[in-house]
Parts: sequence; structure tokens; C-alpha cells
Amino acid sequence: MKPLDLLLKSLKHYELIGNADWKITDVVFDSRKIVAGDNAQETPMYVAQKGTQTDGHSFIPQVIEKGCRVVVCEDVPVNPSAEVTFVKVTDSTLALGNIASAFFDNPSKKLKLVGITGTNGKTTTVTLLHKLFTQMGYKTGLLSTIVNKIGLEEVPSTHTTPDAVELNGLLARMVEFGCEYCFMEVSSHSICQNRIAGLQFAGGIFSNITHDHLDFHKTFANYIAAKKAFFDHLPKTAFALTNVDDKNGMVMVQNSKAQISTYSLQTAATFKGLLLDDCFRGLQMRINDKEVFFKLCGRFNAYNLLAIYGAAVLLGQPEDEVLTQMSTLESAAGRFQLIHRKDGSAAIVDYAHTPDALQNVLETIREITNNKTEVITVVGCGGDRDRTKRPEMAEIACKFSTKVVLTSDNPRTENPTTILEEMMVGVPAAKKKNVLVVENRREAIKTACMLLQPGGVLLVAGKGHENYQEINHVKHHFDDTEEVRQFFNE
Repeated sequence: MKPLDLLLKSLKHYELIGNADWKITDVVFDSRKIVAGDNAQETPMYVAQKGTQTDGHSFIPQVIEKGCRVVVCEDVPVNPSAEVTFVKVTDSTLALGNIASAFFDNPSKKLKLVGITGTNGKTTTVTLLHKLFTQMGYKTGLLSTIVNKIGLEEVPSTHTTPDAVELNGLLARMVEFGCEYCFMEVSSHSICQNRIAGLQFAGGIFSNITHDHLDFHKTFANYIAAKKAFFDHLPKTAFALTNVDDKNGMVMVQNSKAQISTYSLQTAATFKGLLLDDCFRGLQMRINDKEVFFKLCGRFNAYNLLAIYGAAVLLGQPEDEVLTQMSTLESAAGRFQLIHRKDGSAAIVDYAHTPDALQNVLETIREITNNKTEVITVVGCGGDRDRTKRPEMAEIACKFSTKVVLTSDNPRTENPTTILEEMMVGVPAAKKKNVLVVENRREAIKTACMLLQPGGVLLVAGKGHENYQEINHVKHHFDDTEEVRQFFNE
């Protein structure tokens, strides 16, 4: 519970209509979650946001009827109730982030919070940073697409970046548990929607940026601007670690007040990597002047490892200790996850759901096998998402695979057949004889496992760690890894 006037101090500009003599029991932006206070001076605070689907302002009468007496909004009702205090702001989502942070006593200022943004590599990087710092003896928090963690306690994850209230609540629990560090994925959606407003970051990492989420951002320029905004708002006390091999790597940090460091496999950088050997057992790499063998494989993981090493060193950890501990790290679930079969063939389950990510994984497989091995790819595209990438995904799968099985991903509310038809547009005429369309994902994986010859490689792409398939708003249990293991054992 917090006094209203204390929460208002977190806002730079606002207009108060009514009195500030309230004790706030909760900060709520979902009208269905309003619960009235226990006495006359206690009340939840409702923050009315203008969303893409609904406008929270339309629910103001309902929350007042439920007993809410403090409303934060951009548009005050025409005849405001004298019993209700209205806080008029120019941007409710920005206000929510700052108020939520203040309500939970600014937890991000009490630990070292590091965010990573980019198209690919976010989950692997934060997951392995959490493992690394845990191994080095620190209590550490994790906020990721796969799972949130407070120390080793797992908290289910519903979004890449939680809403501002949930996010600050999780950070507060981390502080209470004694966490010194927290590593979190920062999605472009969360930046645009101000879900990270009010947070203080100790550092930011940029991985890469490629075609993704254009259904939300509309243009690639908007997508770049969203990612860049994260670094624009980092304080001068923070570090900004960027991948200079990405053509937008330095664009991201050009206006940042943070201390800029770089990592690269191709050019001079603060943290320079040289890939010496790459196989399914792992990769040998030199970082600056130190040579280490890592259990992860693939060029894309070499970049992830450089980002992890750079972040740890910038956080003040000893270089040799960091590398020693990193050499024991294993891949995150559903990120180039290897499953071996007795006949020498192998399957890789990977979250690759963008054209660039799919190409990276397939190129990695080709590099490791010297382009001498059969590669079968099972891939689909999600419904209600960016449709422009569907033919491109199919084209890339055909380019780098011996055979391709196109199948359903998370169709959501779309007809899976329509999605597959749009993917087929990208299949080159000469490759059609090597492409099967099997709408049922379980049957598609089974078919691919049956087709796979000894010594071959099967890639099951798109869902990775997800243990469900979403069809018409219902999530049905489905795990690519479980399916592959079952058919490999058969």
C-alpha cells in the first residue's frame, strides 16, 4: 500500500482533479481485476490505457462502480464524479510503468538489471547469463520468453516481456530474495508499449536485427527505431554492448549516453572472437587472447557467447573465471537442441521462426557437416502474424535442405491450409518435388523421422521450447522435442 502523493512523484507531468489523500492498495490496468479497498481512504488505482484492441477509458464507469476511487487517464470523463480523483496524463502506458515501479519501491534500482534486445539470440543469451552468474555463486533473476526465474524458482512466462505491473512485481520478489543481478529479454513490443518505463538498467545488449514483427511495426524502419529507443534511454552509468557485425549495430547506440562497448567475429572490437572449430560437440573459439572450447555449436552461438562474455566482464567479473564457467554452459531448451539417434542421424529442435533465424540454423548445419549430409527441414508459420515472411521461410528451407516438410505451427485463428498455401508461393518450381505438405504437425514430424537416413540431420523449426500448439484461442499440449524423441525411439 502506498500514498497517492508518493506515486505521483514518479510522474513528470500530470493534472490532479480531486484530492490526493488516498492510500493505493493496488495498481490495475485490467478493469476485471479491480477490488475495492477495506476502508474509506483505501482504493485501487485504475490506469486507463488506449490499446490496439480496446480502450481502457471505456471501462472507467465500471471500475468506479466496483469501488475504485483513483483513475489515471488521458481523457477525463465529461462529468467526473466528485468522489473520484482523476490523474490526467498525456500517455497512460508511460505513466503505468513509472507508477508501477514506484508502487514496488523501484526494485530495478536495487539490483543490476541487464536487458538484451534484438531479433535473434535474446533467449539463449539471458538464459546462459542467468546460469553463468548462478554458477559463480550469485543469486540471480531471469525474465525470458521461456520462463522467469527468481533464483532457481521458476515462474511461468506468458510474454517475452511482462506488463509493467507484473514486471516490477517480479523484480521486487527478486530483491526480497536477495538477487544481485537480473537478466531480461526486452522485446520491441515492450519498448513501444512502455512496459519497461520506470526501470533503471545497469546495461543493455544488442544482438542483431532482421525481418520480424512487421505486422506490429508496419515498417522495418519503425522496428529499428523501437530497438534503438532502448539504448537511447540507458543512463550514462550503464553499459551498451553492441554487435558491430550487424549493419545496424552502431546505429543502435549512436545516441546512447551509456558507455559503449562492442563485440565481433569479423572486425576489431572490445570483445573480439575468432571461430577456430565448429562441430556438433561444440566450438573452439579465441576471445581476445584466450582460447576456449564451448559446448554450444554454430556461428550464431559464437555471437551469443561473445555477448555473454562481454556483459559479464562489463559487470566487473574476472575474465578467466568467466571463461572457465562459460565452458560448461549448455544450450537453452529449444535453441539448437540436439537429439541423437542410434543410427548416427540427429535431430535439431530450434525456435527459428524468422527467415534470418531459419537461414542461420540451416547454414550452421551445412557448415558443421561440410554440406555432405542429408538435411530434412520441418517448418511452418504462425497464424495472425506477419504474412510477408511465409513464402520467404519456405524458400529458405528449400534452398538449404534436401527435403522440406511444410506443416502447421501455431495457426491461432487462421486456417492452417491458407498459411501453407502462402508458404508454397515461395517454393521454387525446381524444388517442388522435394517438398511435402503435411498439415498435422505430429504427422509431419513422424514423416520426417521416417524419411531421415542414417547419418542425416532433421531440423524441426519454429516452436523450439514451446510445449503447446495454439488453435482458435486454445493451447493444446504439443512439444516438438517430445515428438522427435518418441519417433526416434520407435
